[in-house]
Amino acid sequence: MKRLRRYDFLAPLYDSIDFSEWLYKRRLRPRLFAGLGGRILDAGIGTGCNVPFYPSEAWMVGTDLSPGMLSRAQRFAARTRRPVALAAMDICNLGFPDGSFDAVISTFVLCTLDEELQRPALAEFARIVRPGGEVRILDYALSRRPLVRSLMKAYQPWEKLVFHGAFDRHTKRYFAPAGLSFVREESYVLDMVRLYVARRPG
Repeated sequence: MKRLRRYDFLAPLYDSIDFSEWLYKRRLRPRLFAGLGGRILDAGIGTGCNVPFYPSEAWMVGTDLSPGMLSRAQRFAARTRRPVALAAMDICNLGFPDGSFDAVISTFVLCTLDEELQRPALAEFARIVRPGGEVRILDYALSRRPLVRSLMKAYQPWEKLVFHGAFDRHTKRYFAPAGLSFVREESYVLDMVRLYVARRPG
């Protein structure tokens, strides 16, 4: 609930204080959707920064725990004329039937979940994506470059204070226990950002 209250509070300010959106996140988001179509879930849609990059032929659904963030996403979607169905849901307890989506994407969300919630969140993604469907995660990870890694560790207390986020989540290790087959990993921005692609077997 602390995370919910924080993001409801941050919602009106979020796009103004998240400078990383304009520094690098915006140019990375299109890579997330390359080759995707059909029914796609944007899990943790936030203020809707992914909306302009949704595939035109896809049927999009966006969920977020924070009503404040969903309200911002709704206004952004209306302004950009990109249709998306929105719902308030916990990322670890998504109210969709098994195999509801052709793909699930999530951007800079799992870094805000505590370590013990990484596997439950990925297990929910595995449950609601169809067999053969993809789960794509664009998120922070500690850089393997020593200097950059040290700077990230120094900045992490601020990230946690403001966004309840952390750079040292071990998201990748939970794909297999969650029931997903790991496909590939891509690295961006001095190895601070990773794109993980996994698939539900079947």
